[in-house]
Amino acid sequence: MSAAVENAAAGVGAASPAERGRLQDLRLALRFALREMRGGLSGFAIFLACLTLGVASIAAVNSVSQMMTGGIEREGRTILGGDMRFGLNQRRASPDERAYLAGLGTVAESGSLRSMARLPDGSNQTLTEVKAVDPAAYPLYGAAATTPAEPLATLLAERDGRFGAVVAPEFLDRLGLAAGAIVRLGTAEIEIRGVLDREPDVLSDGFIFAPRMMVSLQALDATALVQPGSLVEYDYKVRFTEPARDPAAVETEANARFPQAGWSIRDAAEAAPSLQRNIERFSQFLTLVGLTALIVGGVGVANAVSAYLDAKRSVIATFKSLGAGGSFVVTIYLLQILILATVGIALGLVLGALAPFATARFLEAYIPVAAHASVYPGALLIAALFGYLTALAFAILPLGRTRDVAATALFRANEQPGSLRLRWTYAGAALVLAVAIAGLALVMASDKGVAAVFLAATAVAFIVLRLVAFAIRKGAARLPRVRSTPLRLAIGNIHRPGALTSAVVLSLGLGLTLLVTLATIDTNLRSEIGTGIAARAPSFFFVDIQSGEIEPFRERIAALAPGSTLDAAPMLRGRIVQLNGVDVGKLTVPPEGAWVLRGDRGVTYSASAPENATLTEGQWWAPDYDGEPLVSFSAKEGGELGLKIGDTLTVNILGRNITARIANFRVVEWESMSINFVMVFSPATFRGAPHAWLATLETPGDDAAVERGVLRGISNDYPAVTTVRVKDALDAVNALIGQLALAIRAAASVALVASVLVLSGALAAGNRARVHDAVVLKTLGATRATLIRAYVIEYLSLGAVTAVFAVAAGALASWYVVARIMSLPFQFDPVVALATLVASLLLTVGFGLAGTWRVLGQKAAPVLREL
Repeated sequence: MSAAVENAAAGVGAASPAERGRLQDLRLALRFALREMRGGLSGFAIFLACLTLGVASIAAVNSVSQMMTGGIEREGRTILGGDMRFGLNQRRASPDERAYLAGLGTVAESGSLRSMARLPDGSNQTLTEVKAVDPAAYPLYGAAATTPAEPLATLLAERDGRFGAVVAPEFLDRLGLAAGAIVRLGTAEIEIRGVLDREPDVLSDGFIFAPRMMVSLQALDATALVQPGSLVEYDYKVRFTEPARDPAAVETEANARFPQAGWSIRDAAEAAPSLQRNIERFSQFLTLVGLTALIVGGVGVANAVSAYLDAKRSVIATFKSLGAGGSFVVTIYLLQILILATVGIALGLVLGALAPFATARFLEAYIPVAAHASVYPGALLIAALFGYLTALAFAILPLGRTRDVAATALFRANEQPGSLRLRWTYAGAALVLAVAIAGLALVMASDKGVAAVFLAATAVAFIVLRLVAFAIRKGAARLPRVRSTPLRLAIGNIHRPGALTSAVVLSLGLGLTLLVTLATIDTNLRSEIGTGIAARAPSFFFVDIQSGEIEPFRERIAALAPGSTLDAAPMLRGRIVQLNGVDVGKLTVPPEGAWVLRGDRGVTYSASAPENATLTEGQWWAPDYDGEPLVSFSAKEGGELGLKIGDTLTVNILGRNITARIANFRVVEWESMSINFVMVFSPATFRGAPHAWLATLETPGDDAAVERGVLRGISNDYPAVTTVRVKDALDAVNALIGQLALAIRAAASVALVASVLVLSGALAAGNRARVHDAVVLKTLGATRATLIRAYVIEYLSLGAVTAVFAVAAGALASWYVVARIMSLPFQFDPVVALATLVASLLLTVGFGLAGTWRVLGQKAAPVLREL
């Protein structure tokens, strides 16, 4: 015998008798569990469906999310446009900066700004996102696809005194043009020479508000759009000569060499940070919705296990009569539950694994990233963990109730499992599993705060629904005796032992509450954007008004729109680089305030407090103040960043770091759509700095002709001024919200489907007791019509109470999100309440009567023999 075999034999022999006994008991329990399952899985269809649905939703969301983020990471250089990207606002790189970048590798320069493109006769115009590139270098990675398929250097070159451009298809649609048409951009005429079918680095540019027009850098210079203070961004994309260079080391070196540059630096790992954050947040939300569906399905798991064990009383009685202990019986059925859970989870994982393959081509139409569908083990493992934890958390309680049941009691057909006592050991195990589910959800979440609130709300709703069901039963038991037989039977069914009250209220309550919450939030957002903000917002925004043109501009507006109100403010672009002398990249800030430190912010100066400002702390500076730079900061954002009066912040503007001390905080009403800034500086701060003006125009009434006149007149007279019609912007936002709402409602429908499954399972589980009741009542003279009326009253009552709770809880949750988190006015839509009530009644009465009809047809003799 070899040493390994001897050691193994010694190890087996060393096992204690107790350990060997436990192992033998486990093997025996597994044999009994498998043998008993030969009879089929009758009664576990809902169990499997609930687990499959919840696991599939979580696996699908995380798999698709990983597919998209993996695509962004895989094509990071193509999306970014280089190995590294250096962005500068309102200025081009200095010769020294450009020489440094050229030393890193090949450099592709581009400039981006918004402007108005007009027909040569001035009869029509559209807002466009202008991107000026160097055709000889662009793109460094990937390829731009155009129709016709010619090199960009050919399409954008100057011919016969006109530069060329390629544009997005939407650009041609808005102006009713075709390739070969001439448009005016600034002071230059541009020839449209093709359609831009694919722009490889479009995702790294952030949100594209208007259709793209791509021209050369020489063409941009010819348009005279770039003036001192113009809102233009220059990007320098670098393809390293040495591919192995460390981007972090390059960033450190660049900032050390040019500490005043104020450039934003990104590498391929952060190719599209906004998109990556949005995908992460959206997948987190959908995962939480899927987890809610799984928890709702857990109620179905508990119902199915209870019904299954109730049907197995004779088998359990046999085990106990032969000397099996309570732990042995629990082990047998726990193994069965785990085996069945594995089947349901496996089905869910298969569906989740197929999701990337099913959605890859669809998503590519909206997010221009090659989606290489694959199987994502990490996403599937997380979904499987959620599935097992949920199955065990909800199955452990009904399993625990069978431990101390006497064998004689199990032979009694009228014994109710719910009347059995529960050991604290099993209740504690269920609580530990619930905490594990919450812990796993928090570990996965990118925003721990949102996840914690979501989980807490779900737990509170679960507990409150239990209390609501308890209150209904107690209230029904205390009602005075009524003369109507159907009504008396309905009230008795609501509060009797084994009643369906808890199952119905709990199963439908969570799903309907989630739908009411999301529908109400969506309704409020659409109402606020489509009506509220539209009523308060100005008609136009004007950007890049030159300082020397502001007074003539006011006069022209007065002529084009008599009686209108024009508000204007000077504006520069700056990026906060330090808070209290500490680099913002080294600070840990809460997610809700981090947006202020990301990228560039609009800043202004003012001698007096803005008319729409309300100071919350501190004092405004004197009108003739000329001391150290002071700044007024938005109160909400300042609180989120932990700032206080006297703190300092450093802003980089036009390649210069300016440090100012916070003098006061003020309320900023962003939803008003008026001119608002996070930071307002004392006037002397920017003395001599070139800048443009921002203006808003509010026209009297809703005169479309006046708006068209303003748009056409300003575009022709001030070609360098960008005119944004607010209604068009709101329409774009509404369209985006509509797409998001559709996806969110589809995800929430998963929770409702789980609720319906649980409801049908709960009603089916209660049919056994209903059979006995119906047979006895019919034997005593009750007619089928009387019983049907009693059941309809019962289901109507339960459905109505559940709907009222869902509406109330959903309204409260949506109010918190809209009023407290979004700071928007809240209003409740009665249509949502009515739709919820109708859906609840239809589901409870429909499923209830569908199951009851079979009960009423049961023959009396077989049932009476068991009593």
